[in-house]
Amino acid sequence: MAVQAVAKGVQMSPRKVAVVAALVRGHSVADALTILEHTPRRSATAVKKAVMSARANADHNHGYKPATLQITEISVTPGPRLKRYRPAAHGRALPFQRKTSHIRVVVDGEKREVKKPAKAKAETKAAKTEESK
Repeated sequence: MAVQAVAKGVQMSPRKVAVVAALVRGHSVADALTILEHTPRRSATAVKKAVMSARANADHNHGYKPATLQITEISVTPGPRLKRYRPAAHGRALPFQRKTSHIRVVVDGEKREVKKPAKAKAETKAAKTEESK
């Protein structure tokens, strides 16, 4: 079962973010973070945060081993655009759009072994106290 993280409304053009996302597609999470750390683009920080969020989701919420995680899918889709106007010559106003992106990272790996529940210890304590009475 794969685990995902989505970074919505990142204030960068999807085209610029997709270039960086293509660098880490198919790599392990550890390798991807190293690559993104040394990528000199502004969008590398947004992609890095999304990958770190997917790693944290897999580790804390789903019980995956962090060392075994691989990026199975990373996609960048356009988000809502902010429509603005910029002043131009002769008193005109020219429209422009501030583009946003949604980054979706899907990771998969090896699950940790599930430990035995702590209920058994509590039940044995209760049984011992009843026996001593």
